[in-house]
Amino acid sequence: MELSSNASKHESRNPIQRLLLGHFTRQMIAQVGKVAPRSVLDVGCGEGYMLGALADAGLGGHRVGVDFSQWAIDRAKERLGDRADLSVKDVRTLADDGRKFDLVMMLEVLEHLPNPEVMLPLLERLADPWLLLSVPWEPFFRGLNLLRGRHVRALGNHPEHLQQWTRAGFVAFVGQRFDIVEAPVVFPWTMVLARRR
Repeated sequence: MELSSNASKHESRNPIQRLLLGHFTRQMIAQVGKVAPRSVLDVGCGEGYMLGALADAGLGGHRVGVDFSQWAIDRAKERLGDRADLSVKDVRTLADDGRKFDLVMMLEVLEHLPNPEVMLPLLERLADPWLLLSVPWEPFFRGLNLLRGRHVRALGNHPEHLQQWTRAGFVAFVGQRFDIVEAPVVFPWTMVLARRR
């Protein structure tokens, strides 16, 4: 079966892509380490790469991952075994159930949503108190795609990306409902550690 775009990114043999993604993963681990959560929810966890990195680093305590894709969750279960609770679930269900997590992560997901602003109040209900988000840092992400000859007709925009944020724009977007604690430089992505007000 063909790999998802997420799996293709994480399993790429391109040395530059591996270097950039390695830096992203180390920054994610560093940010999670700063808040030392006892529970972590990864919204849109895909095949479990980031939860796996947290488990390998001994971080996150009770790790939970949800995704819409049964295929991705099946791969995540193969990768993580009993190191995370994984399920095909809509995050709205978790929010409606009153579940709370020390840290909620949504990494490389918001750019895929037609109305990402509806996620912020849901994340606010789930995060007690920490939130870690990331999106592509535009216009650099698109520029790098063009340099690689990817998505040329769309001027470097990945066909699954419905939203584009500059670094300042994304910090302002998250800052509407959360206090920004840190925004480390994780080129070509924007990452934000935030706290619920």
